[in-house]
Amino acid sequence: MELIQQGAEARLYRSTFCGKSVIVKERFPKTYRHETLDTILTHRRTNQEVRSLLRCRKAGIACPAVFFIDYEKHRIYLEEIVESETLRDAFCRLGNGEESKRLARLIGGTLAAMHDADIIHGDLTTSNMLLRRKSESNDQEQIFLIDFGLSSVSAVAEDKGVDLYVLERAFLSSHPNSEAVFREVLLAYRSALKSAKAVMDKLEEVRMRGRKRSMLG
Repeated sequence: MELIQQGAEARLYRSTFCGKSVIVKERFPKTYRHETLDTILTHRRTNQEVRSLLRCRKAGIACPAVFFIDYEKHRIYLEEIVESETLRDAFCRLGNGEESKRLARLIGGTLAAMHDADIIHGDLTTSNMLLRRKSESNDQEQIFLIDFGLSSVSAVAEDKGVDLYVLERAFLSSHPNSEAVFREVLLAYRSALKSAKAVMDKLEEVRMRGRKRSMLG
């Protein structure tokens, strides 16, 4: 296996499984936690990630397929989304013009579908979204959601509002002067989700709490 990324929670490898190109996500032991507790938490986190991925695919949301789970080594074997780039890279390349606004609307629609299925991603950033454009081998442009390691299931509007707030903070910090682009995310989200008003009200409440914390230091 080829190591391609090392994070705080897991390592990502590129490999093959039954003749298919895969990404292997391996959660490694946390030495600061009791061994038994670490095993329980890692197992639970792995299960939740797989459940969220399966729930997304059942709802028609583009995300990697799960091929295999190795509970002994805490590994998930995932479909590799070939011919794709992160939306972080796409926005950095495109700037804040009309093409970025179009992609932002695609993001808004995708997140509305995810929240309509009561899936909370928990770590929304443009690095956790992949863009696969139309090509000879792909008949449609798609945004894939990845890295559901902090995901959960919830119908609560505030949880969905927090999900959007996390993305907003990450988006504006990663892509300077992109407020107009991010507005397109929220506009598309509002138009695609019936319960969007309750979520947007909670988003504003979360923003207010964030501003108060910033003022108080």
